[in-house]
Amino acid sequence: MAVVMKQLDRTEEAIEAVKSFRGLCPKQAQESLDNILIDLYKKCGKVDEQIMLLKHKLRMIYLGEAFNGKPTKTARSHGKKFQVSVKQEIARILGNLAWAYMQKGNYIASEVVYRKAQMIDPDTNKACNLCHCLMKQGRYEEAHAVLQEVWQYKLPGFDDLKSRNRVEELLLELQESGMPLPSLMPNLPEDLTFDDDDFVEVLERVMNEWAPARSRRLPIFEQISQLRDQMAR
Repeated sequence: MAVVMKQLDRTEEAIEAVKSFRGLCPKQAQESLDNILIDLYKKCGKVDEQIMLLKHKLRMIYLGEAFNGKPTKTARSHGKKFQVSVKQEIARILGNLAWAYMQKGNYIASEVVYRKAQMIDPDTNKACNLCHCLMKQGRYEEAHAVLQEVWQYKLPGFDDLKSRNRVEELLLELQESGMPLPSLMPNLPEDLTFDDDDFVEVLERVMNEWAPARSRRLPIFEQISQLRDQMAR
């Protein structure tokens, strides 16, 4: 019913319907109802309510009460079913939470949450949004470093035409900022040659410059624990 109301652009009524009748639904249905509410809040611009519900979903995962105690759950998108892990769900929720903070203009909080989401399950879309948050704070070199990571590691989603266009648009904005920025594509030093004797040295020097060691990922729930104070705003 709520989905039909949403399609009819009766979002406020749909929200009230879910709130009124969710008490009659079984425990297993509550997570799906939360997801419906989040979509409805997003559609009608209720950002604060969206943030509150996303934090609630994170807390449920942290307490081990989500997924009905299972490591994965079955999700549906565009009529297709697929399996989602706890790790993927946490990254998805964090991405939505960071987006909500960004809509409120709280770019510092959004940056913090996007970085945590990227540590768990990095992708190009979240990286672009993180870049946007950094640019809004005037931190252009850090924003460029985020885009450089997208190009260097070919993060998931990079092959999507829309995502690549977004990367190029952000890069253009960075260039227009007037900040001196290095190229995203690596250039070999002129003094290096590719003779067999020194090829290993060449490779090592290039990797040291363009492929720095990535930060070690912390256990998922330790990250969520650290986020509780940062997101309590």
